[in-house]
Amino acid sequence: MPAALANDLRDLLRAAIGHPPESPALVITDARSALSRTLARGYRDARPAAVFLDVDEAAPAVVFAAIDALPAGSLVVLVESTRFELGEFRFRLELFKRGLAVVEHPHLERVPEAEIPVYLAALAYDPARFRGVGWALQSRIDRADHIEVATPLGTARWEGPFEAARLNVGDYRKMPNVGGQFPIGEVFTEAVDLEGLNGRVGLFAYGAADFSVAFPEPFALVLERGRVVDAPAAPPAFHDILDTIRATEGEVWVRELGFGLNPALTATRRLSDVSAYERMTGVHLSLGAKHSVYPKPRFNKRQVRFHVDVFVHDPVVRIAGEVCFAEGAWTVPPAPEAVAP
Repeated sequence: MPAALANDLRDLLRAAIGHPPESPALVITDARSALSRTLARGYRDARPAAVFLDVDEAAPAVVFAAIDALPAGSLVVLVESTRFELGEFRFRLELFKRGLAVVEHPHLERVPEAEIPVYLAALAYDPARFRGVGWALQSRIDRADHIEVATPLGTARWEGPFEAARLNVGDYRKMPNVGGQFPIGEVFTEAVDLEGLNGRVGLFAYGAADFSVAFPEPFALVLERGRVVDAPAAPPAFHDILDTIRATEGEVWVRELGFGLNPALTATRRLSDVSAYERMTGVHLSLGAKHSVYPKPRFNKRQVRFHVDVFVHDPVVRIAGEVCFAEGAWTVPPAPEAVAP
Protein backbone atom coordinates (compact mmCIF):
# COMPACT_ATOMS: atom_id res chain seq x y z
CA MET A 1 0.00 0.00 0.00
CA PRO A 2 1.68 3.26 -1.08
CA ALA A 3 1.98 5.78 1.70
CA ALA A 4 0.84 8.41 -0.80
CA LEU A 5 -2.72 7.08 -0.73
CA ALA A 6 -3.05 7.40 3.05
CA ASN A 7 -1.55 10.89 2.89
CA ASP A 8 -3.95 11.91 0.11
CA LEU A 9 -6.92 10.56 2.07
CA ARG A 10 -5.81 12.42 5.21
CA ASP A 11 -5.54 15.64 3.18
CA LEU A 12 -8.91 15.03 1.56
CA LEU A 13 -10.68 14.46 4.87
CA ARG A 14 -9.01 17.43 6.52
CA ALA A 15 -9.09 20.04 3.74
CA ALA A 16 -12.26 19.12 1.85
CA ILE A 17 -14.46 17.49 4.49
CA GLY A 18 -13.07 19.42 7.45
CA HIS A 19 -12.86 16.26 9.54
CA PRO A 20 -9.99 16.10 12.07
CA PRO A 21 -8.33 12.74 12.79
CA GLU A 22 -9.61 12.61 16.37
CA SER A 23 -13.29 12.94 15.40
CA PRO A 24 -15.54 9.83 15.27
CA ALA A 25 -15.55 8.00 11.95
CA LEU A 26 -17.14 4.89 10.51
CA VAL A 27 -15.89 3.21 7.33
CA ILE A 28 -18.35 0.80 5.68
CA THR A 29 -16.77 -1.27 2.96
CA ASP A 30 -16.81 -4.55 1.07
CA ALA A 31 -14.06 -6.76 -0.34
CA ARG A 32 -15.67 -7.61 -3.67
CA SER A 33 -13.29 -5.65 -5.94
CA ALA A 34 -9.58 -4.88 -6.08
CA LEU A 35 -10.23 -1.17 -5.75
CA SER A 36 -12.54 -1.52 -2.74
CA ARG A 37 -9.89 -3.58 -0.96
CA THR A 38 -7.20 -1.02 -1.83
CA LEU A 39 -9.27 1.90 -0.60
CA ALA A 40 -10.21 0.08 2.61
CA ARG A 41 -6.51 -0.41 3.39
CA GLY A 42 -5.87 3.23 2.60
CA TYR A 43 -8.56 4.41 4.99
CA ARG A 44 -7.25 2.09 7.71
CA ASP A 45 -3.89 3.84 7.42
CA ALA A 46 -5.46 7.30 7.19
CA ARG A 47 -8.00 6.83 10.01
CA PRO A 48 -6.74 4.01 12.26
CA ALA A 49 -9.11 5.01 15.08
CA ALA A 50 -12.21 4.67 12.89
CA VAL A 51 -14.68 1.80 13.18
CA PHE A 52 -14.53 -0.48 10.12
CA LEU A 53 -17.41 -2.72 9.01
CA ASP A 54 -17.65 -5.06 6.02
CA VAL A 55 -21.26 -5.20 4.78
CA ASP A 56 -20.82 -8.82 3.75
CA GLU A 57 -19.82 -9.78 7.27
CA ALA A 58 -21.90 -7.43 9.44
CA ALA A 59 -25.69 -7.70 9.54
CA PRO A 60 -27.64 -4.55 8.59
CA ALA A 61 -28.71 -4.17 12.23
CA VAL A 62 -25.04 -4.00 13.24
CA VAL A 63 -24.33 -1.39 10.58
CA PHE A 64 -27.25 0.80 11.66
CA ALA A 65 -26.31 0.41 15.32
CA ALA A 66 -22.84 1.74 14.52
CA ILE A 67 -24.41 4.66 12.64
CA ASP A 68 -26.83 5.38 15.47
CA ALA A 69 -23.87 5.61 17.85
CA LEU A 70 -22.28 8.44 15.86
CA PRO A 71 -22.85 12.01 17.03
CA ALA A 72 -23.86 14.61 14.43
CA GLY A 73 -20.87 15.87 12.50
CA SER A 74 -19.16 12.49 12.47
CA LEU A 75 -17.74 11.00 9.28
CA VAL A 76 -19.06 8.00 7.36
CA VAL A 77 -17.05 6.62 4.45
CA LEU A 78 -18.76 4.28 1.98
CA VAL A 79 -16.42 2.07 -0.06
CA GLU A 80 -18.76 0.28 -2.47
CA SER A 81 -17.97 -2.14 -5.26
CA THR A 82 -21.55 -1.57 -6.46
CA ARG A 83 -23.81 0.52 -4.21
CA PHE A 84 -24.95 -0.50 -0.76
CA GLU A 85 -28.64 -1.35 -0.47
CA LEU A 86 -29.12 -0.22 3.10
CA GLY A 87 -32.32 1.61 3.96
CA GLU A 88 -35.31 2.49 1.84
CA PHE A 89 -33.73 5.40 -0.06
CA ARG A 90 -30.24 6.21 -1.30
CA PHE A 91 -28.07 5.47 1.69
CA ARG A 92 -25.96 8.63 1.45
CA LEU A 93 -29.07 10.80 1.71
CA GLU A 94 -30.19 8.99 4.83
CA LEU A 95 -26.81 9.67 6.40
CA PHE A 96 -27.04 13.36 5.48
CA LYS A 97 -30.41 13.54 7.24
CA ARG A 98 -28.64 12.44 10.41
CA GLY A 99 -26.18 15.33 10.17
CA LEU A 100 -23.24 13.12 9.19
CA ALA A 101 -20.46 13.96 6.75
CA VAL A 102 -20.24 11.38 3.97
CA VAL A 103 -17.52 10.35 1.55
CA GLU A 104 -18.93 7.85 -0.96
CA HIS A 105 -16.92 5.78 -3.43
CA PRO A 106 -19.56 3.91 -5.47
CA HIS A 107 -19.32 1.44 -8.35
CA LEU A 108 -15.69 0.54 -7.72
CA GLU A 109 -16.06 -2.76 -9.55
CA ARG A 110 -16.34 -0.74 -12.77
CA VAL A 111 -12.68 0.27 -12.43
CA PRO A 112 -10.34 -2.45 -13.76
CA GLU A 113 -7.07 -3.08 -11.94
CA ALA A 114 -5.02 -1.32 -14.62
CA GLU A 115 -6.94 1.91 -13.89
CA ILE A 116 -6.62 1.79 -10.10
CA PRO A 117 -3.58 4.13 -10.03
CA VAL A 118 -5.54 6.71 -12.03
CA TYR A 119 -8.52 6.52 -9.66
CA LEU A 120 -6.30 6.85 -6.60
CA ALA A 121 -4.47 9.83 -8.11
CA ALA A 122 -7.86 11.50 -8.66
CA LEU A 123 -8.41 11.53 -4.88
CA ALA A 124 -5.54 13.97 -4.28
CA TYR A 125 -6.97 17.29 -3.10
CA ASP A 126 -5.50 20.66 -4.08
CA PRO A 127 -7.64 23.51 -2.67
CA ALA A 128 -6.19 26.08 -5.08
CA ARG A 129 -7.02 23.89 -8.05
CA PHE A 130 -10.46 22.73 -6.98
CA ARG A 131 -11.83 25.63 -4.95
CA GLY A 132 -9.78 28.45 -6.46
CA VAL A 133 -10.37 27.63 -10.13
CA GLY A 134 -13.90 26.42 -9.33
CA TRP A 135 -14.88 29.72 -7.75
CA ALA A 136 -13.23 31.65 -10.58
CA LEU A 137 -15.26 29.76 -13.17
CA GLN A 138 -18.45 30.06 -11.14
CA SER A 139 -18.17 33.85 -10.93
CA ARG A 140 -17.60 34.11 -14.68
CA ILE A 141 -20.47 31.79 -15.59
CA ASP A 142 -22.92 33.56 -13.31
CA ARG A 143 -22.39 36.90 -15.07
CA ALA A 144 -21.79 35.63 -18.63
CA ASP A 145 -24.02 36.56 -21.55
CA HIS A 146 -22.68 33.70 -23.67
CA ILE A 147 -20.24 30.77 -23.64
CA GLU A 148 -18.47 29.31 -26.65
CA VAL A 149 -16.81 25.91 -26.88
CA ALA A 150 -14.60 25.60 -29.96
CA THR A 151 -13.26 22.24 -31.13
CA PRO A 152 -11.40 21.02 -34.23
CA LEU A 153 -14.77 19.74 -35.52
CA GLY A 154 -16.80 22.89 -34.92
CA THR A 155 -17.90 25.52 -32.43
CA ALA A 156 -20.99 25.59 -30.24
CA ARG A 157 -22.40 28.73 -28.61
CA TRP A 158 -24.66 28.95 -25.57
CA GLU A 159 -26.59 32.17 -25.16
CA GLY A 160 -26.98 33.36 -21.58
CA PRO A 161 -28.07 33.97 -18.97
CA PHE A 162 -27.07 30.76 -17.23
CA GLU A 163 -28.44 28.87 -14.28
CA ALA A 164 -26.45 29.50 -11.11
CA ALA A 165 -23.27 27.48 -11.50
CA ARG A 166 -22.90 24.62 -9.03
CA LEU A 167 -19.62 23.48 -7.53
CA ASN A 168 -18.40 19.99 -6.73
CA VAL A 169 -14.99 21.05 -5.46
CA GLY A 170 -14.81 19.98 -1.82
CA ASP A 171 -16.17 23.26 -0.49
CA TYR A 172 -19.24 22.64 1.67
CA ARG A 173 -19.23 25.86 3.68
CA LYS A 174 -22.43 27.14 2.07
CA MET A 175 -24.11 23.77 1.54
CA PRO A 176 -26.63 21.94 3.72
CA ASN A 177 -24.64 18.69 3.63
CA VAL A 178 -20.94 17.88 3.90
CA GLY A 179 -19.51 15.39 1.43
CA GLY A 180 -20.76 13.47 -1.58
CA GLN A 181 -19.50 11.13 -4.26
CA PHE A 182 -15.76 10.97 -4.94
CA PRO A 183 -13.57 11.65 -6.93
CA ILE A 184 -14.59 15.31 -7.17
CA GLY A 185 -13.71 18.33 -9.27
CA GLU A 186 -16.45 19.93 -11.38
CA VAL A 187 -18.36 23.14 -12.09
CA PHE A 188 -21.59 22.84 -14.03
CA THR A 189 -24.46 24.92 -15.30
CA GLU A 190 -26.92 25.10 -18.19
CA ALA A 191 -28.55 27.91 -20.11
CA VAL A 192 -31.76 29.34 -18.66
CA ASP A 193 -33.19 29.05 -22.18
CA LEU A 194 -32.01 25.70 -23.51
CA GLU A 195 -32.90 26.71 -27.06
CA GLY A 196 -30.08 29.26 -27.02
CA LEU A 197 -27.54 26.55 -27.95
CA ASN A 198 -26.47 26.17 -31.59
CA GLY A 199 -23.46 24.97 -33.55
CA ARG A 200 -21.25 21.90 -33.74
CA VAL A 201 -19.01 20.34 -31.14
CA GLY A 202 -16.53 17.48 -31.39
CA LEU A 203 -16.75 14.53 -29.00
CA PHE A 204 -14.04 11.99 -28.15
CA ALA A 205 -15.95 9.88 -25.60
CA TYR A 206 -19.43 9.14 -24.32
CA GLY A 207 -21.18 7.20 -21.61
CA ALA A 208 -22.35 3.84 -22.89
CA ALA A 209 -25.49 1.98 -21.85
CA ASP A 210 -23.56 -0.10 -19.28
CA PHE A 211 -22.14 3.06 -17.60
CA SER A 212 -18.71 2.48 -19.09
CA VAL A 213 -17.00 5.11 -21.24
CA ALA A 214 -16.63 4.52 -24.97
CA PHE A 215 -13.70 6.16 -26.76
CA PRO A 216 -14.32 6.19 -30.53
CA GLU A 217 -12.55 8.35 -33.08
CA PRO A 218 -13.65 11.97 -32.50
CA PHE A 219 -16.90 12.90 -34.24
CA ALA A 220 -19.08 16.00 -34.50
CA LEU A 221 -22.40 16.60 -32.80
CA VAL A 222 -24.69 19.01 -34.68
CA LEU A 223 -26.82 21.19 -32.38
CA GLU A 224 -29.83 23.36 -33.18
CA ARG A 225 -31.93 25.22 -30.64
CA GLY A 226 -30.63 23.11 -27.79
CA ARG A 227 -31.21 19.76 -29.48
CA VAL A 228 -28.99 17.18 -31.15
CA VAL A 229 -30.04 17.03 -34.79
CA ASP A 230 -27.22 14.95 -36.27
CA ALA A 231 -23.99 13.11 -35.52
CA PRO A 232 -22.91 12.17 -39.03
CA ALA A 233 -19.64 10.34 -38.26
CA ALA A 234 -20.65 8.85 -34.90
CA PRO A 235 -20.36 5.09 -34.40
CA PRO A 236 -23.53 2.97 -34.60
CA ALA A 237 -23.56 2.45 -30.82
CA PHE A 238 -23.85 6.20 -30.29
CA HIS A 239 -26.71 6.44 -32.80
CA ASP A 240 -28.41 3.67 -30.86
CA ILE A 241 -28.24 5.87 -27.75
CA LEU A 242 -29.73 8.83 -29.64
CA ASP A 243 -32.50 6.62 -31.03
CA THR A 244 -33.29 5.29 -27.55
CA ILE A 245 -33.58 8.80 -26.13
CA ARG A 246 -35.79 9.95 -29.01
CA ALA A 247 -38.03 6.91 -28.64
CA THR A 248 -38.76 7.86 -25.03
CA GLU A 249 -38.40 11.64 -24.87
CA GLY A 250 -39.15 12.64 -28.47
CA GLU A 251 -36.03 14.79 -28.89
CA VAL A 252 -32.44 14.74 -27.69
CA TRP A 253 -31.91 17.80 -25.54
CA VAL A 254 -28.51 19.06 -24.41
CA ARG A 255 -28.69 20.12 -20.78
CA GLU A 256 -25.62 20.16 -18.57
CA LEU A 257 -22.58 22.18 -19.54
CA GLY A 258 -19.89 20.79 -17.25
CA PHE A 259 -16.33 21.90 -16.63
CA GLY A 260 -14.13 19.18 -15.09
CA LEU A 261 -11.23 20.18 -12.86
CA ASN A 262 -9.58 16.95 -11.74
CA PRO A 263 -5.97 16.99 -13.01
CA ALA A 264 -5.54 13.22 -12.64
CA LEU A 265 -8.26 12.61 -15.26
CA THR A 266 -7.66 13.80 -18.81
CA ALA A 267 -8.39 12.81 -22.38
CA THR A 268 -5.50 10.33 -22.13
CA ARG A 269 -5.62 9.40 -18.42
CA ARG A 270 -8.94 7.65 -18.41
CA LEU A 271 -11.37 5.79 -16.20
CA SER A 272 -13.93 3.31 -17.50
CA ASP A 273 -16.59 4.40 -14.97
CA VAL A 274 -18.47 7.34 -16.45
CA SER A 275 -19.59 8.71 -13.06
CA ALA A 276 -15.94 9.10 -12.02
CA TYR A 277 -14.57 10.15 -15.42
CA GLU A 278 -17.08 13.00 -15.49
CA ARG A 279 -14.59 15.01 -13.39
CA MET A 280 -11.91 14.85 -16.10
CA THR A 281 -10.10 18.09 -16.91
CA GLY A 282 -12.09 19.54 -19.79
CA VAL A 283 -15.70 19.87 -20.89
CA HIS A 284 -18.60 17.46 -20.78
CA LEU A 285 -22.26 17.77 -21.74
CA SER A 286 -25.33 15.75 -20.90
CA LEU A 287 -27.77 14.46 -23.51
CA GLY A 288 -31.36 13.82 -22.60
CA ALA A 289 -33.95 15.87 -20.73
CA LYS A 290 -33.12 14.61 -17.23
CA HIS A 291 -31.35 17.03 -14.88
CA SER A 292 -32.65 17.17 -11.33
CA VAL A 293 -30.55 20.17 -10.28
CA TYR A 294 -32.17 22.64 -12.67
CA PRO A 295 -35.94 22.15 -12.92
CA LYS A 296 -37.40 23.44 -16.18
CA PRO A 297 -41.17 23.93 -16.63
CA ARG A 298 -41.14 22.19 -20.01
CA PHE A 299 -39.91 18.92 -18.48
CA ASN A 300 -41.86 16.72 -16.11
CA LYS A 301 -39.18 15.12 -13.93
CA ARG A 302 -41.28 11.98 -13.59
CA GLN A 303 -41.37 11.49 -17.34
CA VAL A 304 -37.77 12.21 -18.39
CA ARG A 305 -35.29 9.37 -18.13
CA PHE A 306 -31.96 10.10 -19.78
CA HIS A 307 -28.81 11.91 -18.71
CA VAL A 308 -25.96 10.66 -20.89
CA ASP A 309 -22.54 12.24 -20.38
CA VAL A 310 -20.48 13.04 -23.47
CA PHE A 311 -16.94 14.45 -23.50
CA VAL A 312 -15.73 17.27 -25.71
CA HIS A 313 -12.72 16.81 -27.97
CA ASP A 314 -9.82 19.26 -27.57
CA PRO A 315 -11.95 22.26 -26.52
CA VAL A 316 -11.20 25.95 -26.24
CA VAL A 317 -13.66 27.53 -23.79
CA ARG A 318 -14.53 31.20 -23.97
CA ILE A 319 -16.77 32.59 -21.26
CA ALA A 320 -18.12 35.97 -22.38
CA GLY A 321 -15.17 36.18 -24.78
CA GLU A 322 -12.47 35.34 -22.22
CA VAL A 323 -10.41 32.24 -22.98
CA CYS A 324 -10.71 30.08 -19.86
CA PHE A 325 -9.57 26.70 -21.19
CA ALA A 326 -7.10 25.90 -23.96
CA GLU A 327 -4.56 23.21 -24.81
CA GLY A 328 -5.92 20.90 -22.14
CA ALA A 329 -5.66 23.30 -19.20
CA TRP A 330 -7.73 25.87 -17.32
CA THR A 331 -6.21 29.31 -17.75
CA VAL A 332 -8.22 31.36 -15.24
CA PRO A 333 -6.33 32.53 -12.14
CA PRO A 334 -7.66 30.89 -8.96
CA ALA A 335 -9.89 32.99 -6.74
CA PRO A 336 -7.74 33.39 -3.59
CA GLU A 337 -10.69 33.92 -1.26
CA ALA A 338 -12.00 30.44 -2.09
CA VAL A 339 -8.95 28.75 -0.59
CA ALA A 340 -9.06 30.46 2.81
CA PRO A 341 -10.37 28.27 5.66
